Parts: sequence; structure tokens; C-alpha cells
Amino acid sequence: MTTVERVRGELTNAAQPVDLSGDQARAERVATARRHRRRLIDLAIRVASLAIALTLWEVAAWNVDPVLFTSPTKVAGAAYHMVLSGELWTYLWPSLVVLAIGFAFAVVLGIGIGLLLARFWVLDVALTVYITFLYSIPSVALVPLIVLWAGFDTTAKVIILFLFAFFPMVINTYQGVKSVDPKLLEVGRAFRCSERQLWWNIVLPASLPFIVTGLRLALGRGLIGMVLADLYTAISGIGYLIVRTASTYQVDKMFVPIVTLGLLGVTLTALLRLAEKYVAPWTAASRDDQACRGRTKEEDGNAACRRAIDRSVSSRWRQASSRLPMRLRAARRRKTAA
Repeated sequence: MTTVERVRGELTNAAQPVDLSGDQARAERVATARRHRRRLIDLAIRVASLAIALTLWEVAAWNVDPVLFTSPTKVAGAAYHMVLSGELWTYLWPSLVVLAIGFAFAVVLGIGIGLLLARFWVLDVALTVYITFLYSIPSVALVPLIVLWAGFDTTAKVIILFLFAFFPMVINTYQGVKSVDPKLLEVGRAFRCSERQLWWNIVLPASLPFIVTGLRLALGRGLIGMVLADLYTAISGIGYLIVRTASTYQVDKMFVPIVTLGLLGVTLTALLRLAEKYVAPWTAASRDDQACRGRTKEEDGNAACRRAIDRSVSSRWRQASSRLPMRLRAARRRKTAA
């Protein structure tokens, strides 16, 4: 058998398709079972951690003056009575309205301004210094000025909350657009994509993870601004409920709105993370690929790893096919020399 025939035979054997459907189905089942087991373990860890924290809180409250501190059981009892009487909802509802309005304005304007600053260098040069200047000023220092200009009404509360939530949205959106791979933009321009197509198909999908992160940060700062606005502006809202119960030494009732704010932040953050899986699912795929590269051969049951192996096999086959003419010419030269 000549060298040319042997090379052709090797390439022919390598080119035969391999049926991986059974392996892929098994890998998907293993990956699903692993994810389900991990969720159960995470849930058990969270429940155990919560039980330990509440137990320590309850034990610590035994040796402290009830005027200064309270226990989880007393907080639960106070929350039960405040919910039944409607007192908690009466003070919580105005704060939620302010949070919804101010956060909506911060998200819309923050994303819009961040996209414009990142895509147009003229606006970036002209306005970035003002964004940096305002962000460097503590928002609390501007509250008396806002109250002086806007009064003690809901408008002042919305402006205060807007200032707290606006800058995380602008900065994260700006960084998300700046992190877009320039090669992707070059490819889009090479295919004669319009500016709208570049934004819709390249810029926005690449910056969505940064925008969602900005939403989470803006939500936390927005809750701070909401309580601060209640403290400085009018005698309403959940911030006023905290001050009123603290001034009358009702510590158990004071902890009820504090715990409510914490639960509200956790719930909204969980909803944002759930929305991220549907809005930007490729971020989860990239994390799977990173986890795939860190697995051993015995743990290589992930479907994402299997696809990566398939891509590497196909790339090796393309490289071998491209080297075929070179190998044939080398074989002819050796035959002629012999």
C-alpha cells in the first residue's frame, strides 16, 4: 500500500460519522439529575443557615433588655397583629408607589443615557464629567436641597429615590456597551449592518448581563433612597413607621418594617435573576462552558461538554482535510526520489 492510499484510508476512517445521540441523551439525564441534586443541597443549606441564625438571635435576646432588643418570636407576633390590623400595609403602600415610580424613571433614563454615552464619543466626552461629578457627591447631602425645591410631597420622594438608583444603571450600562467585542462590530459592518441592526443584534445582547447587574444594584440603592425619603420629607411611608415605633420604644414593631424591607429586597432580586435567565440565557451557557473546562474525564457527562468535544473533533477533521494536498505532494516527491 502506497503512502497516498494509506493517508486516504486514515482520512476516510476519520470522516465516518459517529452516532452520539445515545451519549448525548445520557449526558443530558446526568446533567439534569446533577442540577436537581444541587438545588436540593442549596435549599437544605439555606434552611439550616436560617434556622441557626434565628436560634442565635433568640438566645441573644434572652440576656438583653427588651426595651433595647427583641426576639424573633416577638417580632413574628407583632407582624401578625400589624398585618391583621392593616397598619403595616397602610405605611408600606405609599413607599411602594414611590419605589415603582422612581425606579422606573431611573431604569429608563439610566439605560438610555448609558447607551448613548457609550456609543457616541462626543456625548461621552461632553457628559461623562457631569456624571462623575454628581456620582461623587453623596446623595444624602442633596436631600435638604431637594426638599427645599420640591417640598414635602411625593415629588421630592421620587426625586430622592431616582438619584439613588440612577447612577448604578448609567455606569453598568456604559461598561456593558464598552465591553462589546470590537470584532463583532467589525463583522457586522462588514456585512453592511445598519446602526439599528448593530444595536439590536450585537450591542444590546452583549450588554444585557451588565444591565441586569445594574438593575440589582439600583434596586438595593433604591430601597435605601425610599426609606431616606420617608425620613426627611413627610410623615408617611415605612420609614416614618420605623421612626415612630423606635421613638415609643416598641422594638418588636420597629423590627417588622425592617424585616419587611429585607424580604422585599430578596424577593425582587430573585425575580431579577429569574428574568436574567430568560432575557440573557447565553450567560448561563458561558458559565456551563467554564464549568465544563474544569471537569475531569470521569465527570464529563454534561451536554455542554459533549458539544465542546464535538466541535473540537470537527475542527481537527477540518485541519486534517486542509493538510491533505500537502501530504499528497510530499508523497509524490518521496516516490519520485525513490
